[in-house]
Amino acid sequence: MTNSQLTISPRTAAILDRIAAERARQDALWGEQNHPDGTGPDVEVAGLSRRASDAAHAARFTTEIARAEGRLTWLHILREEVYEGFAEAVVTDLFEELIQVAATAACWAEAIERRSRPANGGGA
Repeated sequence: MTNSQLTISPRTAAILDRIAAERARQDALWGEQNHPDGTGPDVEVAGLSRRASDAAHAARFTTEIARAEGRLTWLHILREEVYEGFAEAVVTDLFEELIQVAATAACWAEAIERRSRPANGGGA
C-alpha cells in the first residue's frame, strides 16, 4: 500500500497559510467572486496589444533565452505561467495553468522569505 498523503515543508505550509488568509480577506472584502474567465488564444493581453497565445509564446521564448544566458528571474518564470493561463480556452487546462501560477507565486514568496533570513541561519 502506498502513502498518498503529501508532505510539504514547514516553509511551504507557512506560505500556503498566508495565501489562505489572503483568500479569506478577499472574500470578506468582495464576497464570493464569479466572473467570466476572459481567457483564450485570441484575447488581447492588457497593455501588450497582442493576442494571449502570442504573448505566451513570447514569454516562453524570453524565459528560455534568459535561462540559456544565465539571467533567469522570477519575473520571467511567473510571467510565462500567467500568460500561458491567459491563452487557455479549455477550462480544465486553464485550471491546471492557474495551479501552476499559484505554485510558482508561492515558490517565489518562499525564495523571498529565504533571502530575508539572517545569514547565521536563524529565523523560521
